[in-house]
Amino acid sequence: MRKFEKISFEQFKKDIKDDKKLYDEYSLPKRETIKAAGYDFFALYDYTLKPGEIKKVPTGIKVTMNSDEVLLLIDRSGMGFKYNVRMCNQVGVIDADYYNNKDNEGHIWIKIQNEGDKDYVVKKGDGIIQGIFVKYLLVDNEDKEFNDRQSNL
Repeated sequence: MRKFEKISFEQFKKDIKDDKKLYDEYSLPKRETIKAAGYDFFALYDYTLKPGEIKKVPTGIKVTMNSDEVLLLIDRSGMGFKYNVRMCNQVGVIDADYYNNKDNEGHIWIKIQNEGDKDYVVKKGDGIIQGIFVKYLLVDNEDKEFNDRQSNL
């Protein structure tokens, strides 16, 4: 099963703001068209990114998915193409065991940078990134000892 969820209101208060109205009104990621591969994530509030500025942006979202899947977070094409704004890590990788981890409940954040020469203005509800689910393969001779992310499950 894969699905997006809001982080708990307790986590929202820690990470973003003690504002129940804001918490209740923001939306889960969704595809805009039937053939869209990416699920658009939406801005929780207005902000402006000045040229050269870097900003860490909360999404208020966590995701659960099958154990052989990853959620890739990718710039929306207009961000880079029109405004020269991009995620600092280029592509975000959200692993299945990030969900409900003990540190932040699996809250997905992005970090973006304005490499353009104009202010990048984001309004509450604007699409800010897109997420694409992908299945992945493993090698047959992999060492079977792993660290545990220490989930809250």
